[in-house]
Amino acid sequence: MPQRHSKNNNDLAFFTYDERKKLGYGTQKERLGKDSIKPFDSCCTCLQPVVDPLSCGKGHLFCKECVFECLLAQKKDIKRKLATFTQQQKSDKEDELEKITVEKQRELDAFVRQNNSAVSHQQITGHPGDRHEFHGANSVRVTSYEEEALRTMKAFWLPSATPGAVERVSAPSSDTICPEGNEKLKLKDLFPVVFTEVRNREKKEVDLDGFRYMCPSCSVTLTNTLTLVAVSSCGHVFCKRCADKFIATDKVCLDCNKPCRAKNLITLEKGGTGFSGHDENLEAKAFKHVGSGTGMGLSRPTTKL
Repeated sequence: MPQRHSKNNNDLAFFTYDERKKLGYGTQKERLGKDSIKPFDSCCTCLQPVVDPLSCGKGHLFCKECVFECLLAQKKDIKRKLATFTQQQKSDKEDELEKITVEKQRELDAFVRQNNSAVSHQQITGHPGDRHEFHGANSVRVTSYEEEALRTMKAFWLPSATPGAVERVSAPSSDTICPEGNEKLKLKDLFPVVFTEVRNREKKEVDLDGFRYMCPSCSVTLTNTLTLVAVSSCGHVFCKRCADKFIATDKVCLDCNKPCRAKNLITLEKGGTGFSGHDENLEAKAFKHVGSGTGMGLSRPTTKL
């Protein structure tokens, strides 16, 4: 009988294939299922079926209420940051003005003292409290800058005198961004999206399989496997095949006969949420290594799916 030494060996300087497999060592791959993919008719913010759908120029779908709340919150945040930045600039100007005033007053006092005495101010002696006077062999002359530095010196061992870093605020941007694509987005850039519901089907059947929209041109049921194109001038959604074959050629919507141009054809984004890949990246990977002295595999999730 052949021995099973290869599967039970644990005295080698390296792990065998069977040992790595048991410990979960190496790169593990898993194909994402339907539950990990966002449906094409779901909002990019709330991940629920869209209500009064709106789309940006990059093809990201949002509920009207969700995108309005998001943009309004961004405007409030921009207004708050702008007020903080304005207050910071005002404080900087006041500090600079105060510093200039103190410096001018110091120069004026030195000029007055020098003109009112027969000798220079550095040579005046006899005053016991004069900071410029030598009081012994180990004494040092303290200048006004050193005195100010000593007066404002911070002490790390005293809680009341511990130095603190001043938080600086940079100038905020006044542009609102798309919560999905991170590009500049304004309310006027959004356009309504109109899906064509499947005809001659009962409501129970639509709720059962979830396929309730179709292409108004070829009547193909819209799913995540199809690339969808929306006409920004009227909002109707078609499959990419009909859009490239008819709309791009005739430059007119096939549903409402409204004129459109090539720039009005917006490809809708579909597929993954923030936790999964989409389109061609439908495979999740996890890199695992063996912990030191534990005998168990410690997983390190990858940042790229």
